[in-house]
Amino acid sequence: MTDIIWYETIDSTNDQAKRILPELGPATVLAAVRQTAGRGQRGNVWKSEPGSNLTFSLVLKFGTGLMTEIAANCQFVISEAVALGITDFLGTENISARIKWPNDIYVDDRKICGILIENSICAGHMASSIAGAGLNLNQKEFPGDIPNPVSLSILTGKEYDCRKVLGQVMECISGRMEQVYKCPESLRGAYLSLMYRKDEKHRYTDCATGQEFCGIIRGISDSALLQVEMPDGRIREYAFKEIGYIIA
Repeated sequence: MTDIIWYETIDSTNDQAKRILPELGPATVLAAVRQTAGRGQRGNVWKSEPGSNLTFSLVLKFGTGLMTEIAANCQFVISEAVALGITDFLGTENISARIKWPNDIYVDDRKICGILIENSICAGHMASSIAGAGLNLNQKEFPGDIPNPVSLSILTGKEYDCRKVLGQVMECISGRMEQVYKCPESLRGAYLSLMYRKDEKHRYTDCATGQEFCGIIRGISDSALLQVEMPDGRIREYAFKEIGYIIA
């Protein structure tokens, strides 16, 4: 059973998780009404209207309780489980979401959820994983510097209770975590089937050269690198921060 700790105000649930990690059990969720220094991928600041959205971190400690050890080279299964769990929840609201590699959640070309996974490795195995997520629930207006945001309320016209939604989201993530241990191959298959832009031609930026190119996402490698078919037909693999999506 996952323990849930709510904070009225916190700098970052991921940072708080790191501070109190030794005190936590095998699976704990830290959630906040308001984050003052939430973080996203690439070091970006996660901006969220206080009380309008769901901001939380799932903290897993492996080799304790029911959390069996996971090899370090399999750590991407946590990203898959969390991203798929959130898309599963959105599906219960009749929202067809896609996973923008490695683990942001998009509806069409609009971002509804950001996920930041921070893993700790020891002796070839995962010691812990902190999966922070910011799910846009009720926010209607966003700062102009946030690219292509959308909220669940904008899409459905309904208002949501953050605490209730957290319980629903965690049920979905727990179901996907069972797949991590029982059938990781099916987890990978589900992830691939929901990849944003998979098998479609779009424009990207090579972050090393700054050059734009047309490519087709074909999947991910065993080590979770993004596999892109280049204009000349060859498959190139990109690590995180090596490729940028061009979204109009």
